[in-house]
Amino acid sequence: MNIQTLLETKVKEGFIILFETTIPSVEFQATRKDFEGDITIVIFPMLRYKKGNPVQIGGSIGKYLVENIEEVVSYNVVKGFLNLVIDDRFYLQSFYTTFNQESYGLCSDSKNVVMVEYSSPNTNKPLHLGHVRNNLLGYSVAEILKASGNKVYKTQIINDRGIHICKSMLAWKKYGNSETPESKGMKGDSFVGFYYVKFNDIYKKEINNLISDGLSEEEAKKQAPILIEAQKMLLKWEAGDPETVALWKMMNEWVYDGFKITYQNLGVNFDTLYYESDTYLLGKDVIEDGLTREVFFKKDDGSVWCDLTDEGLDEKLVLRSDGTAVYMTQDIGTAIQRVKDHSDINGMVYTVGNEQDYHFKVLFLILKKLGFSWAAQLYHLSYGMVDLPSGKMKSREGTVVDADELMQEMTDTAKNISQELGKLDGYSDDEKIDLYRMIGLGALKYFILKVDPKKRILFDPKSSVDFQGNTGPFIQYTYARIQSILRKASFKYDEPVDIAGVSLHTKEKELIKQIELYPDIIQQAAKNFSPALIANYTYDLVKEFNSFYQNVSILGETDETKKTIRVQLASKVAEIIKSAFSLLGIDVPNRM
Repeated sequence: MNIQTLLETKVKEGFIILFETTIPSVEFQATRKDFEGDITIVIFPMLRYKKGNPVQIGGSIGKYLVENIEEVVSYNVVKGFLNLVIDDRFYLQSFYTTFNQESYGLCSDSKNVVMVEYSSPNTNKPLHLGHVRNNLLGYSVAEILKASGNKVYKTQIINDRGIHICKSMLAWKKYGNSETPESKGMKGDSFVGFYYVKFNDIYKKEINNLISDGLSEEEAKKQAPILIEAQKMLLKWEAGDPETVALWKMMNEWVYDGFKITYQNLGVNFDTLYYESDTYLLGKDVIEDGLTREVFFKKDDGSVWCDLTDEGLDEKLVLRSDGTAVYMTQDIGTAIQRVKDHSDINGMVYTVGNEQDYHFKVLFLILKKLGFSWAAQLYHLSYGMVDLPSGKMKSREGTVVDADELMQEMTDTAKNISQELGKLDGYSDDEKIDLYRMIGLGALKYFILKVDPKKRILFDPKSSVDFQGNTGPFIQYTYARIQSILRKASFKYDEPVDIAGVSLHTKEKELIKQIELYPDIIQQAAKNFSPALIANYTYDLVKEFNSFYQNVSILGETDETKKTIRVQLASKVAEIIKSAFSLLGIDVPNRM
């Protein structure tokens, strides 16, 4: 039984004995730094059940707890707050129950089976900064869900068809002169993205020419010759024209080769892949079935709709009057197909930007109306955009921040700052390169993941690579510092020591409290689909460790028992940092 559960039981018991009445629950909070105590009971909510002076009520309860719980040493009451001092021995015993636990904080019980979708790029351009946030969020949430006791499938749906794909295909066919990514020395996705931008450059010129000839801007956009050619190419692809399909396959393979490198460098992976070219016809049969069951209705023009007005939404089109699907049709079909492919799935997480909030609200409601039990366990991991000091990114104008270039910039920034600080004496060139990359990517990932997913981010590469403050490098540096302490410890510290008569420094006690929060933080992060909870907990843990490090001597302690305990505390903190950062997809260095 943990201390909070024990206290709640005894407070309820004491309330009956002292005041002859019951209370439904007990409210706890951490004791403020300026008061003596380890845990605080809030008295104010109890006044609903026992009228009186909160200080007197708190004093009576505090006295009862000291007399009836061995672990409660003393108490004090400040206004309506009962601050309890807990015996040092309790904290040491508690620490030792976790000290040798393998995979501390991680839960191995498989509660649910969840599919997490993220990335989902288009095959007409390389991944950019927006995709980076998407990938980091999706991957981290998948890892956190696993750590909290779920079985997880990671997936993505690749948007490999449509007019935008045909634009880059047509531009290469007209202006590529048979060049390839290899002949140009470019990554395949960057190569194809170059032709997507080229298409739009030519398209804009043609629009301007048509406007000069007297057409309105709206008409000019429709009648630009290169757009009409792209539309014809799309029709050929849909009709299965061998030459068009061969071109599509060749250019998509170039893109996939490029994506593979980016994913590898970013440190994310997938268990299954879906392609829009395979899924875009899915869902039509479901719509027909839904019509017969009156989940959907048909309008006079033959189009099929779902009425969601009872849910406070509007009517949603699910099939056009000509029988062609819309995105909603496809998403309904793809969700159902995923459960067919993985029959154990009982929930899904969609990592998609907040501009699609309404779409997913509608999708989830429709799937519930269709009667799928797993539809109650669908979650849209909605996130805000990532901005740069220079402004908004636009793919068609070629003003996006390329993911590969961003990762290289982060590595270069880490290199420059590390060299300025002069921290790398004795490193080989290869070790330096690995470390720069680890620091740079750690900075990028932490900067993005420490922010609540729903919030928009203004990303500043230089401030993210700071060795002070709430940053990835600061936490990595603390981990490396602990590794240095452990290397210097010339004695065994892997077994509990005899704690009889051992008293703890305040900083040791605070550190143990922080360590004990880790399992609950993982569960909270999973419940809220929020890597930010893991990131900020880790920062708090590191701050607590650094305060401990600055206030007590570790290896310089003359009492062997105390020295061993302090090394053990440092060791456990390092273990948690490594574990927590792995949930964020961040590596930690053994030295810096």
